[in-house]
Amino acid sequence: MLIRSVTLKNFRGYRNETTVLFSNLTTFVGRNDIGKSTILEALDIFFNEGKGCISLDKEDINKRASNEGDDEVIIAVEFFKLPDSLVIDESNRTTLAAEYLLTESNTLKIVKRYPKAGKEKVYIRAKHPTNAVCCDLLNKKINDLKTILSRENIECEDQTRKAVIRAAIWNHFADNLNLEEKEIDVTKEDGKTIWESLKKFLPVYSLFQADRSNNDHDKEIQDPLKEAVKSILKEENVAQMCQQIAEHVTTKLQEVSNHTLDKIREMNPELANSLSPNIPSFTDLKWSDLFKNVSIAGDNDIPINKRGSGVKRLILMNFFRAEAERMQSSTESDGLIYAIEEPETSQHVAHQKILMKALIDLANNENVQVVLTTHSSYVVKQLRFDNIRLVKEIEEERTVQNIELSQLPYPSLNEINFTSFGEVTEEYHDELYSYLYSNKTGEVKWIEEYKNGKTTVNYIKELSNGTTRTEQKTLTEKIRHQIHHPENCHNTPYTETEIRQSIEDMRAFIMNKRV
Repeated sequence: MLIRSVTLKNFRGYRNETTVLFSNLTTFVGRNDIGKSTILEALDIFFNEGKGCISLDKEDINKRASNEGDDEVIIAVEFFKLPDSLVIDESNRTTLAAEYLLTESNTLKIVKRYPKAGKEKVYIRAKHPTNAVCCDLLNKKINDLKTILSRENIECEDQTRKAVIRAAIWNHFADNLNLEEKEIDVTKEDGKTIWESLKKFLPVYSLFQADRSNNDHDKEIQDPLKEAVKSILKEENVAQMCQQIAEHVTTKLQEVSNHTLDKIREMNPELANSLSPNIPSFTDLKWSDLFKNVSIAGDNDIPINKRGSGVKRLILMNFFRAEAERMQSSTESDGLIYAIEEPETSQHVAHQKILMKALIDLANNENVQVVLTTHSSYVVKQLRFDNIRLVKEIEEERTVQNIELSQLPYPSLNEINFTSFGEVTEEYHDELYSYLYSNKTGEVKWIEEYKNGKTTVNYIKELSNGTTRTEQKTLTEKIRHQIHHPENCHNTPYTETEIRQSIEDMRAFIMNKRV
């Protein structure tokens, strides 16, 4: 299972319901403290239930919502690549479609509600029967289902399996199911088995946060090996071996406990009858805790969280490189989602290039998604337009928007900042000028066409012999020369108004060329 979309409501800066579409590689850009990492952390809460990097508390409730009396946080995730079948009661296999647990788009949408940021309540939002007779079959016990069969005079080939009975009832009302989108509670009564079954198919979600401290208790400093343990334990053959071990140990424990109770019964039958062994099921065992001390350490066993931030990121970078290679030959069916805050942190541009190649390769695997946040123009330039999501604030509301092709043919963080926030930079001016310089129509370079008919201004050029010469240049050329020759102090510095005008002129020229 992989993510199709994520919806947040009342979580930190996201007051109103905000839905974000995901691709195999999704990168969030935007100003500091705008809510990029919030999305990654919401997913950590959703998947890891407070046992990952982030725990939900009352401070996470949107302040405006809380002041208005709305204190329920909602995190919903829509999935695709769903399991072909699953067991939701006893040993009878069924499908999500047969149980009417899919959306109109045939996706699975799991909604987690956190009243007062407390214990989660889990729902599935789906096109589900609303006919009063058959609208709540998933939460009914087998005797209740049999009662419906008898009362409605419905034939059923097997009245020992709930999935078969439900199918018979729904088939009987096939022309009158009244399918509508609704939320099915899967944390009450028999509905719990649905959630327990679905949890086995959820992807492993690993969040790697940007280093903000070197505190021993800081959950942000993670060892990639600990994250690898999660995915390894979900491999089908490993899970089967773990289950065999659990069943063998359970059998032996049952024998020991029964023998002990027999001996107690010889001395005190009443006490023996009040006692019973409490042995956790296979699914309740915390297998990953067996490997909680696994780590990568340096000389003299210095742990990773005590190393420099550059070294920590270097180790992390090569973990992703290794994972990319491993996944090329892997046949695993479970989803893996790697979320990395600011992968450029503490890395030279050369290392950023290697890391981005590894992450892109990783995201190209069938069962893997990569989620990033970044402030790096280099990182953005390596992406496709459909990989980028812009987080911004409009009238005090957080919004997340897709990025479309603009003037430059590649994603540019400088262009995003200009079009979204009106931010003027020398780097964006340079990008536009270089694009004009490198393109041509026939034998005529675009930069030459661009200059035709433009008003010129005086530019004092400094010659190699120390003398100067006044030349006529367009405003764009003058600014470009001033950017690249800061040692020439003979000209009046350009103003923000002038560089903005130059950028607008180049953008308009490129737009006309496209038309």
